[in-house]
Amino acid sequence: MAGEAGDIEWVYLDRADEGEVRQGELISADAGGMPIYRVISLSNGRAWLKDLRDGADRVCPLEEFHWKALLANRR
Repeated sequence: MAGEAGDIEWVYLDRADEGEVRQGELISADAGGMPIYRVISLSNGRAWLKDLRDGADRVCPLEEFHWKALLANRR
């Protein structure tokens, strides 16, 4: 299942875990929704994140996120 928003295609993660998400990727609780976070680090089922909207750092359980972005124009 995938949804699109701008240049981002969102891929559904049935149950996000550290094997499906990598450092540097974009994740969100909502496909194409806000906020969108860049993954800084992963450890013990938690994600260290950078909020792309306000630049704030956060730490959240990875299981809260159900969408991963595939950037259409990666360079």
